[in-house]
Amino acid sequence: MYDYIIIGSGIIGSLIARELSRYEITVLVVDKENDIASHQTTANSAIIHSGHDPKVGSLKAKLCVEGNKLYDELEEELSIPLLRTGAFVVVHGKDEEYALDELYQRAIQNGVSELKMLSGDEVRYEEPLLNDSITKALSLPTTKVTYPWEVAIAAMSNAIKNGVEFRRNSEVIHLEKEKDIFTVTLSNHEKLYAKNIINAAGVMSDQIAHMLENDIPFKITPRRGEYLVLDRKAKGLFSHVIYPLPTKRGKGVLIVPQVHGNILLGPSSENQMSTHQATTTYQGLTYIKDSIMKMTSHIPYGLIIRTFAGIRATSTYDDFYIKESTHYSHFYHVAGIDSPGLTAAPAIAKYLIHDILGITSPLKTNFDPRRKKPIVFYDLPEQERLEMIKNNPKYGNIICKCEKITEQEIIDAIHGPTGNDTVKGIKKRARAGSGLCQGGYCEGLVLKIIAREKGMKLSDVNYYHENTQILKKETKAHD
Repeated sequence: MYDYIIIGSGIIGSLIARELSRYEITVLVVDKENDIASHQTTANSAIIHSGHDPKVGSLKAKLCVEGNKLYDELEEELSIPLLRTGAFVVVHGKDEEYALDELYQRAIQNGVSELKMLSGDEVRYEEPLLNDSITKALSLPTTKVTYPWEVAIAAMSNAIKNGVEFRRNSEVIHLEKEKDIFTVTLSNHEKLYAKNIINAAGVMSDQIAHMLENDIPFKITPRRGEYLVLDRKAKGLFSHVIYPLPTKRGKGVLIVPQVHGNILLGPSSENQMSTHQATTTYQGLTYIKDSIMKMTSHIPYGLIIRTFAGIRATSTYDDFYIKESTHYSHFYHVAGIDSPGLTAAPAIAKYLIHDILGITSPLKTNFDPRRKKPIVFYDLPEQERLEMIKNNPKYGNIICKCEKITEQEIIDAIHGPTGNDTVKGIKKRARAGSGLCQGGYCEGLVLKIIAREKGMKLSDVNYYHENTQILKKETKAHD
């Protein structure tokens, strides 16, 4: 019997788990996938927005501005990557300038700090590769960039350290409530019991809600966003996040410098029926390139190293939906968390726990908010690296040449508090396979290390989800 079961381990579920781990209660997080942060958290724009865009007075506006500030605290406590880029919203001509003035006023009303207007010449002084046709820009210095899945993994690692349980490959297929107890049935027919359920299931949140409720105030409309990633050779091309004017469909196609030196371009925006069909299309990628041309004609598309798509949990409810069920007490929905959900995530967790759940005590006396940062070998001083290789030769064995990731870093990613035994799970934690060759050189080596460390057959190692083995059978006979 748990006090709380959280369904979903994206950045929302992970930060809620960490916030709950401050208190003397029992918490379990379940996720149907083979890893933390497998969907929306892994595939988005990675921006910690200032709060300039949400509707004034909305929960999105309030929690975005609060969340932006909380990331400074998360950086210190969880050792997450945070790049303070600032941002420019750029416009062309008088009509767009009037709309930009309205956006400026909205940002002020939302409580965004440090913002100011720049002329076209002033913004090009900061970003020389912007088009001459740009006539004005809104500067948003509090904008930051992070790696969302690294935040989720760090938060879950800290939550586990403080007593939370996490179970992957645990798909919820049925919910019941009898008297004051919820019964949660998993796909393997195991039953779990809880006093409270928190539905943080992202694009599946309305489906989880319908397991108990026939009529809910929100419906998730999956929206696909596609992206292009430039190699780190493009680092410095742009140092700020560049936005066009936002529309009803979102913040538009963006230019986003990344924590590790890449540049991200996108997203497209297309509603679809499927909650899991995250594929790229010629039309979507062409739309990105055409949209970018309105801001700059200096993108080196020859440096593209990968493309990807993500599904956003856009809701028919015109705001974040963070409320207790209207039919079942102690059943809580955290739904429709699309942009600026990443930014708002730490504030969403606090809002849910304090304002909706009403938890204020008892606090744990031994709660530790800090997570030790994983070793990034090539960021260390040379003398320290040499000493580490002397004590552990696996630090001297480079597995991923593009990102300079060592064998020991991969071993640590396998066996850490939220360790994973899939190729992509290791990529998310240690960045092996994130560089120019996208795993062409190191993927086979990573596969062998996983098999060795976990005592598995090579043919049993998954790429990511269950039943995604890379190797199927032996193709060469040996004497």
